[in-house]
Amino acid sequence: MGLSGKTVWIIGASEGIGAALSRAFAQDGAKLILSARNIDALETLAADCGGAQVLPLDLAMPGALAAACAGIAPGSLDAVICTAALYDPGLIADLAPEATARLVTVNLLGSFDVARLTPPLIRDWGQLVLFGSVAGYLGLPGGQPYSATKAAVNNLAESLRVELAPRVDVRLVCPGFVSTRLTDKNAFTMPAIITPEEAAQAVIRGLRTRVFELHFPKRFTIAMKILQLLPYALSLRVTARLAVRKPDR
Repeated sequence: MGLSGKTVWIIGASEGIGAALSRAFAQDGAKLILSARNIDALETLAADCGGAQVLPLDLAMPGALAAACAGIAPGSLDAVICTAALYDPGLIADLAPEATARLVTVNLLGSFDVARLTPPLIRDWGQLVLFGSVAGYLGLPGGQPYSATKAAVNNLAESLRVELAPRVDVRLVCPGFVSTRLTDKNAFTMPAIITPEEAAQAVIRGLRTRVFELHFPKRFTIAMKILQLLPYALSLRVTARLAVRKPDR
């Protein structure tokens, strides 16, 4: 997809990969609609993006996406890109129910809403881009419920690829570790970690191809794909070495 003159709605644009994508798209001549919860961050970003349209949106709020979609003309968008996500690593036994419910609402139910409500806004043969994750390839200790929601988003994108074809070109983005406010929560060394700007360029390159899943950096994601293909008897031995265990009381 060439970006010059294209109209792109980025949901989750205020920071991280979303913000880096917004700046890169604007630099290449795209017309942007930027959405996220943080209005101040959106307005600052919009100024950096040549006066992009700001459309505040919280995917955790019932009806918020529907209200935002109501202000956009059907068939007026060349692409919708949803990067919005929450992340709260830890052991399943320690999960806070309210925080977990919000994470599931944003990461999973928000993606379902994007998949349900935005396709009519996309022109014929435009793109719908959902962000899953390498964390969704297989269950990793300490990554729940984020890993579970991203596994579901990966699956959702696979279904949509067939369901919306050929009118809408559905893509799945599965990043490895990207240096953002979310990954700052990790208390371990993250292999092959890249910057948001590097991630944005990988996405843009991928969207110009016909490849369904855009995963990067390859030196990490290919290893994860191989691990995913192994029998459980082998893969679970590997993931067991990554487990975060409670200290003895």
